[in-house]
Amino acid sequence: MRGNPEVVDYLNMLIGGELAARDQYLIHSRMYEDWGLTKIFERIDHEMQEEASHADSIIRRVLFLEGTPNMNRDDIVTGEDVVTCLKADLALEYHVREKLAQGVKLCEEKGDYVTRDMLRQQMSDTEEDHTYWLEKQIRLIELIGLQNYIQSQM
Repeated sequence: MRGNPEVVDYLNMLIGGELAARDQYLIHSRMYEDWGLTKIFERIDHEMQEEASHADSIIRRVLFLEGTPNMNRDDIVTGEDVVTCLKADLALEYHVREKLAQGVKLCEEKGDYVTRDMLRQQMSDTEEDHTYWLEKQIRLIELIGLQNYIQSQM
């Protein structure tokens, strides 16, 4: 089924963000694992898998719309410690959320309601799960201190 070219182009741009999120979560999860922070490793590893799933869904949609997926990922920011990793991941989620919201709007304008619904679901995952969890971790560090937070993640 031939899709709207603007929607296909936008989806291709979104793939880059999802692949970047996947790779950034991948490196951060492995850093946490190396530091012995098992709990945060498990959560971020799970987030990495969800980002890969989001990218897969968008890639499949581009193919369905008879487009060619663009597999160039956006740049990533690798943190140096727990706080900079969390803040880099949160900044990336804010960026992805904004792009998904713009994609929802574009799909509405072009009448592609199936793609819109897919992007809405991904936006829900981003806002209600990923972003909220990262914001909560940063607040916890502010409330209980970095050392207590790190100890709680072992």
